[in-house]
Amino acid sequence: MELSPLILKWLTILLRWGHVFFAITWVGNSYLFNYLDNKLKKNIQSKEVEDEGILQHSGYYYKLTRFHGAPKEVPKNLIIFKWQSYLTFITGILLLIVIYYANAKILMMDSRVNANIIPLAGIGISIFSIIGSWVIYDLICKSKLINYKIIFPIILLVVGTAISFGLTKIYGAHFAFLSVGIILGCIMFFNVFFIIIPNGKNITAAALNKTKLDLNLSVQAKTRSVHNNIMTLLVLFAMLSGHASFVWINKYNWLILALLAIIFGFIRYYFNLKNKKESN
Repeated sequence: MELSPLILKWLTILLRWGHVFFAITWVGNSYLFNYLDNKLKKNIQSKEVEDEGILQHSGYYYKLTRFHGAPKEVPKNLIIFKWQSYLTFITGILLLIVIYYANAKILMMDSRVNANIIPLAGIGISIFSIIGSWVIYDLICKSKLINYKIIFPIILLVVGTAISFGLTKIYGAHFAFLSVGIILGCIMFFNVFFIIIPNGKNITAAALNKTKLDLNLSVQAKTRSVHNNIMTLLVLFAMLSGHASFVWINKYNWLILALLAIIFGFIRYYFNLKNKKESN
């Protein structure tokens, strides 16, 4: 049974509203915690506490403490930030299905770009590009390449640019450009779902069971969190690209994305590094 046009319009606008709202809260959390990680003062007098600081907001002061791993006592009302990411992903995927996959022939494919790919194949390629990009990124992160601070981002940039270029040979200009934002947004979610949250649960379980804590889990989770933080500006630009047709209509839109990745990445890296130097 087909949805009436009015119901479909309401569904679409509510999904858009929810997606934007949840994305705001997710990005806000990312910026706040990365800012605190870089600004909190090092505590060299305690083996349990790593960093400390005081935060002032809306007339109240809050004492902040970051532990080496997990504290000795983990409260039952432990706050875990995950639903902002989960709900951003869920609403985003629903929007992708309702708007683009349901109208693939019109909004995804362009016979002037590639007349040999049918809409159903285009949808399959889109899904494969999301999953495949995550697998490639995850494998690179788990390899020794992640220890090289210059080589690692260059490899990711080259791989990402190649994928972006390939998408321009399959889809219309707008969806090809948007697909990069979709892929990066999904990678950010997968970082949360497969690495950050599971590692956090293992750390909590070790604290509750009084077993030895693997600090590598904390390092891995924080590394992926920083990656997400650095990706946010490019993801937001790509997702809002529908309002800037002069960018994605350009035949070198894939190259523009690569340049924006470098610029936005350096902006986030600069501010994270600046905050860290000021606090130490």
